[in-house]
Amino acid sequence: MSLRRPILVLLPLLAATPALAQTTVTGQPATGGASSATSGGQNAVTRPNTDHARDGKPAGAGPMTNVKLEQGANSFTEGEARSRLEKAGYHDVKDLKKDTTGIWRANATLDGKPTAVGLDFKGNVAAQ
Repeated sequence: MSLRRPILVLLPLLAATPALAQTTVTGQPATGGASSATSGGQNAVTRPNTDHARDGKPAGAGPMTNVKLEQGANSFTEGEARSRLEKAGYHDVKDLKKDTTGIWRANATLDGKPTAVGLDFKGNVAAQ
């Protein structure tokens, strides 16, 4: 008996079978005609983007210097941390070390001025 015959018989059966999709339910739908905006769902969180300069200035300058660095398990390597600091506009990065809270700290130069700077596990950069 050839394998071709069973395959030819099974193909029409497979084509006629409806496709089954998996769905995952996470939470309850809004009730009483409430929309997702009023149902108490998760609110959007906006984090500062310190990777790109704004208005021709380094991203580490201006309002971004007030970013609060968050403690946590930081997976950035020393090279990645140095690169992120340089992309944020800091130059001559020295004494780069990760502290016990998971924040990379260094001394660097910003606009020709010496500055202490930090980088948290989320990639936020801030002058200290």
